[in-house]
Amino acid sequence: MSSEQRSTLVAVVIPFVIFTAIWGSTWIVIRDQLVHVPAQWSVAYRFVIAAVAMAALTLYRGETLRLDRPGIKAAAVIGISQFVVNFNGVYIAERFITSGLVATVFALLLIPNTLLAWAMLGQRPSRRFLLWSIPSVAGVLLLFAHELGEHPTELNRIALGIAFTFIGIMGASFANVYQAQDKVKRYGLFALLAWSMAIGALCDALLAFLIAGPPVIEARPGYWIGLLYLALAASALAFSLYFPVVRRIGPARAAYSSVTVPLIAMSFSTWLEDYRWTP
Repeated sequence: MSSEQRSTLVAVVIPFVIFTAIWGSTWIVIRDQLVHVPAQWSVAYRFVIAAVAMAALTLYRGETLRLDRPGIKAAAVIGISQFVVNFNGVYIAERFITSGLVATVFALLLIPNTLLAWAMLGQRPSRRFLLWSIPSVAGVLLLFAHELGEHPTELNRIALGIAFTFIGIMGASFANVYQAQDKVKRYGLFALLAWSMAIGALCDALLAFLIAGPPVIEARPGYWIGLLYLALAASALAFSLYFPVVRRIGPARAAYSSVTVPLIAMSFSTWLEDYRWTP
């Protein structure tokens, strides 16, 4: 193995496998977070914990948490788009449709990532993008038709679930491409993520209070185990692996993880949510 291949394996392939495996399992865990606690509060709790973890990790690495004013502005843009718009969209979507279907629709992240990377970073789409986009869109349309065929009287529910998923996709896509700009890459990634998650958590809490009222706490151990998994593994760890991959290979190619994630998510949905497959 050449030094270049070894570098790619360590910097791209291994992190790609790890965050894809983690995110493939999160959709079913999110579903369990919505039993008694409003979605907005579950998101807020998740990123309060994640922000503390990222700050601790930044300091453990011997890096500073200090950012200048443009750095705080960049963190706010990422925090609001990624950790408010994206995650509230996804959590709310799972109130209407199965976690596996949300994950599968999220595979379309590849399309806005590619188009925004073209607009914001000057990275032109490849022919491979067109080849992937057509079956991706067709697959989502077939899933929508399947769900509607299974539940013909629940068009509004299914449409709302998919609509909120698309809101989440656009928030995630904008954050992915925005943080890959040179003006943002000059900031330390771990400090930037810590501030982004902290600002996101603050906005999530404000949104939760406005929409759902005072905080709701669930004492069930399973809720808190799931919350810790989502905050530490699926947020602090996964994003600290994902964003460097985005910066190295570009938002479009990094988004191929969203094509792999549904395979894992649909397996959990079939097992735990009784999702029924058809041709």
